Amino acid sequence: MPAESAPRSIRIAAVADTHLRPAVAGRFRPDFLRLAEHADVLLLAGDLTEGGTLADADLLRAEIADLPVPVVAVLGNHDHDRRLGFRISAQLSGIGVHMLEGTAVTLELNGIRLGVAGVMGGSGGFPGYPGTPDEGTEEHRTRMRRGPLDAELLRQSLDTLDTDVRVALMHFSPVIDTLAGEPPRIYPGLGCHALGEAVDAGRAALAVHGHAHGVPNSVAPQAESLPAMSHTRSSVARMPSTPSPRHKRGRPEPTPHAGSQGGAAAHL
Repeated sequence: MPAESAPRSIRIAAVADTHLRPAVAGRFRPDFLRLAEHADVLLLAGDLTEGGTLADADLLRAEIADLPVPVVAVLGNHDHDRRLGFRISAQLSGIGVHMLEGTAVTLELNGIRLGVAGVMGGSGGFPGYPGTPDEGTEEHRTRMRRGPLDAELLRQSLDTLDTDVRVALMHFSPVIDTLAGEPPRIYPGLGCHALGEAVDAGRAALAVHGHAHGVPNSVAPQAESLPAMSHTRSSVARMPSTPSPRHKRGRPEPTPHAGSQGGAAAHL
């Protein structure tokens, strides 16, 4: 096929749960520096630091500074462990990362307008696995209530996008399908059905999340290719992650949303 008639596409690389700390510092940098060979943009789906410290954030900045592709990110729950999430976001913004929190960004890539809307998300539960927002500790109740609240912010952010392709980026899971390998009793804490509803209502072509670690994890970024076509159905991909000390190593396969077309590669 002649080059001029080849269909346009955007290649998306994504990774979650890097849990940056001294033990893994530098592990991602070589692959990140070669991203332009395989991707047009990098999405980071939260829990970027191990404990939300400024020292961890410094390691993270060194890992992703001056990359050859644009970087879009959301924070995860661990990035707020020390209540310094706003400072971590500011530091990452300072090196050119597009930080999202109930907001969206539009990027022009390969002649295609890619819109990414992002939130951290939260717990809340799924059909058959309801959350308990009125029980437990204050932290538990807050996280259970945050899921539906962030879902509304995600929907609103997606609605602001006038782009060829929309992507939803979050830390907590929007569907139960991608939680395979986790104990079902903790499903309500891993995500929120309302996030999935927001993805569909906002006509996102792809949703990317992290947080769950039930299947073995990978340290390599994963690339997805999105043709420049209008939205038809959503695909949800759980991104590879690096193991923290309590996680095992390996390689996961992202699980598509029920109703997605052909799998997590999201060829729409």
